[in-house]
Amino acid sequence: MRKKLSEMDYGEEGVVKSIEGDLRNKVAGMGIRVGVRLKMATKQPIKGPVVVTVDRYSVSLGLGIADGIIVEVEE
Repeated sequence: MRKKLSEMDYGEEGVVKSIEGDLRNKVAGMGIRVGVRLKMATKQPIKGPVVVTVDRYSVSLGLGIADGIIVEVEE
């Protein structure tokens, strides 16, 4: 099932399927690119940042950025 990164639940894992054009360069430096596996670590309530684990590293993303990343979530 595909969903926005911001919609993932705690502990959910998936593979990045698409990233909005203008965000690609911004998140590439954080290790997030199409085809990369990541895991939702924490999610702050009410428009707070999300923290994902990518290749054993924790990456914090603003909600606006997380909305532009589509992930294929494992069920």
